[in-house]
Amino acid sequence: MAGSGHENGAVSIRPADNLAVFEVSKKPKKSKFALGCAMLASLTSMLLGYDIGVMSGAIIFIKKDLKISDGQIEILVGILNLYCLVGSIVAGTIADWIGRRYTILLANVIIFVGSLFMGFSVNYAFLMVGRFIAGIGVGFAIMGAVLYNAEISPASSRGFLTSFPEVCINVGILLGYVSNYAFSKLPTRIGWRLMLGAGATPSIFLVFAVLVMPESPRWLVMQGKLGEAKVVLEKTLDTKEEAQLRLNDIKEAAGIPQDSTGDVVVVQKQTNSNGVWRELLLHPTPTVKHILICTVGIHFFQQSSGVDAVVVYSPRIFEKAGITSSNEQLLTTVAVGICKTIFILVATFLLDKSGRRALLLISTGGMVVSLATLGFSLTIINHSEAKLTWAIALCITMVLSFAAFFAIGMGPIAGIYTSEIFPLKLRAQGISLGVAVNRVTSGIISMTFLSLYQAITIGGAFFLFAGIAAVGWLFFNICLPETRGKTLEETERLFGNLVGWREVDKKMKEDNTKGTTHGQEGSDG
Repeated sequence: MAGSGHENGAVSIRPADNLAVFEVSKKPKKSKFALGCAMLASLTSMLLGYDIGVMSGAIIFIKKDLKISDGQIEILVGILNLYCLVGSIVAGTIADWIGRRYTILLANVIIFVGSLFMGFSVNYAFLMVGRFIAGIGVGFAIMGAVLYNAEISPASSRGFLTSFPEVCINVGILLGYVSNYAFSKLPTRIGWRLMLGAGATPSIFLVFAVLVMPESPRWLVMQGKLGEAKVVLEKTLDTKEEAQLRLNDIKEAAGIPQDSTGDVVVVQKQTNSNGVWRELLLHPTPTVKHILICTVGIHFFQQSSGVDAVVVYSPRIFEKAGITSSNEQLLTTVAVGICKTIFILVATFLLDKSGRRALLLISTGGMVVSLATLGFSLTIINHSEAKLTWAIALCITMVLSFAAFFAIGMGPIAGIYTSEIFPLKLRAQGISLGVAVNRVTSGIISMTFLSLYQAITIGGAFFLFAGIAAVGWLFFNICLPETRGKTLEETERLFGNLVGWREVDKKMKEDNTKGTTHGQEGSDG
């Protein structure tokens, strides 16, 4: 019985009754083709990480060379995130228009131009123009990479593959820190320009690399290109049977009848995205409303917990802790980048084994403890006239601890989770909305941190971040369902009841168990 719908192609296929047979009855394997596509798509995200990392050290020399104030430094650092807001929102519409792949390609072109502007800046105003252009490109890059990876990945390894953008961001941050240290030996007016301009080099390679990637199968279905979509699905999934079932699911989500089996079919397309935004924001269903709350919440708490304050202003934090040499500050900052990179790599292998919720709760809990202890150590240092070696060591340890806990859960999961939970027709705009919230919150933190710690002390600032992270832990525990191992079409069933999703999840697991049992009985027969 379970196979009849697949054979005639006219019956709506339920993932719980069919796809579970393929995903539970055998150990899932990671598609090398999907792995390669996800890696290429994610490399553009490295440029965002490079910008974050390199700016942390470059501002030391920019301030000296251009003679600018702390207020101008805050704007310079944080404004890129606000420009990302524009880029990510526009990219949601662009991705539905020209495709996910060409959106990523366009991101690389824009970032290349922005990096050149920053590298050849002659004054603060010119530098700000470069930040604007690069920010638009980064918004395109983040939205495009997360969306593409979610849609190209098998359900069995989606957490692993969709964590790649965050891995690349962390690698980029580390490269930015290393660039700071390497170019810091040059004359001030040359060093910081090379630090910023070097970000243009990888984008040249990435423009050509993106051209070898296939388009997202879900976007191809939305264009009526069923034949091309099926070819991509067969390359990225474990079996042809699973590819056909997934194609049926996507067709149903896109509103294409199951009896439409040609390689190219006519699809009614929207002339603009106003209808999508209206359905997403003005007239959301209970399911979409729950998804929106989770999306806004996870991106808000990820950034408002102070990660950019730690990553971007780490030299300033170490200075306040008592490390006065700029060379030692930059070296200690490199250690932060290495720590984040190591633990994000660990996270990629845990996401599909431990699940999103468990890692997220462990990560956020560890961040709360690290931030509170960091606030304590900085407060002790601030109120002591003598140099306290143990407090300085505790401060450095807590910065590294925070970086590790963030990277193992909160960092990658925000993007992964958002990419998994939106219905197909709302996915591009939904992800762009999440990126917008993320970047705006990040921009506000970056642009106010120096003023904040001057107002309430640097220790007080981190106590505040610890409190925000604690509220985030409660929010995640109450509102966010587990999405591990479920198809993108299946996750939608988990949402609609903000605090009652556990009952739905339990029923889905029971249905999956029954579906697997029926599938095994059919094969035995």
